[in-house]
Amino acid sequence: IKMSKITKEELKDLQESTSRINAIRHDIGLLSTQIHSLNHMHVEEVSKQEELKKSLEDNYGKINIDLKDGSYEEIKEETK
Repeated sequence: IKMSKITKEELKDLQESTSRINAIRHDIGLLSTQIHSLNHMHVEEVSKQEELKKSLEDNYGKINIDLKDGSYEEIKEETK
């Protein structure tokens, strides 16, 4: 039985394409892992910020803070 083969150039092109696909899949996996880690870090940071806001409110009352210079003004409650 005689075995047929594709050309060396066709084989090279197919091998390179397969290699690129595998590299892309690898990178997608790394990015997915990074996204997962960043989501956890984001949730943790939001939680820390909420605790900080609560502490600031306990110390200063309800205020709006200018993040550029730390100045603040009180939030006036509207009476109904």
